[in-house]
Amino acid sequence: MNKKSKEIVEPWLGPDDDIEWTDDQFDRAAIWDGNKLVRPADGTLTKPRRPKLKNPKQKVTLRLDKIVLEKFRATGAGWQTRINEELRKSLGL
Repeated sequence: MNKKSKEIVEPWLGPDDDIEWTDDQFDRAAIWDGNKLVRPADGTLTKPRRPKLKNPKQKVTLRLDKIVLEKFRATGAGWQTRINEELRKSLGL
């Protein structure tokens, strides 16, 4: 840089300085009137809401033979769902 040129300094933008909100995010945001909370936030502003399932799954601890687990895992992502499908089939559901 020579003595006559001026250094150009860009304003720093933090991660929260330049965010565009979607309509869905506005719909889920908390609404305040001064210090009074009119409506609390519904969920988070970064992740869309998951629809509620009619028959939600339950988390369980299950002990399986090593070879059974290896075979299902070898089928790739979604192996837990495939175990559930096989169990449903064997029960006639």
